Amino acid sequence: MVNAVDRIVPDFGKAGSSYITFHPEASEHVHRTLALIHDSGCKAGLVFNPATPLEHLKHVLDKVDMVLIMSVNPGFAGQSFIRSSLDKLREAREIIKKSGRSIRLEIDGGVKADNIREIAAAGADTFVAGSAIFSQKDYAAVIKQMRDEISKAKT
Repeated sequence: MVNAVDRIVPDFGKAGSSYITFHPEASEHVHRTLALIHDSGCKAGLVFNPATPLEHLKHVLDKVDMVLIMSVNPGFAGQSFIRSSLDKLREAREIIKKSGRSIRLEIDGGVKADNIREIAAAGADTFVAGSAIFSQKDYAAVIKQMRDEISKAKT
């Protein structure tokens, strides 16, 4: 989470980013920031902290390529998954579905092999799993286990 996000968007675009996501709280004008991201040649997304409602999304849905739901409070690795994030995922998935647009729905925080199936079933299609993978000796094995669990999800 970076404040004054507009200042650094062009740098990330020049560096070759495909997607740039930001917290609506970090932008003075969300529409303007989304336009700046697109003008930088990138896809744009909004990031919602656990306690941040999805209200902003409804007003800029036509300008968003990705929605990222934080399932921990940003700041450090290894935090536990906040279960209320599943409800927020379901709500975001429903908003996206009603829009008819192809918008990625990402989850970040506390994602592990033992909860990724439920997370996928709630609507996520993109997953960030840092500690769950890098704390293991066999990265490939845990990634395979996660993929197997995702394939079993009922959405």
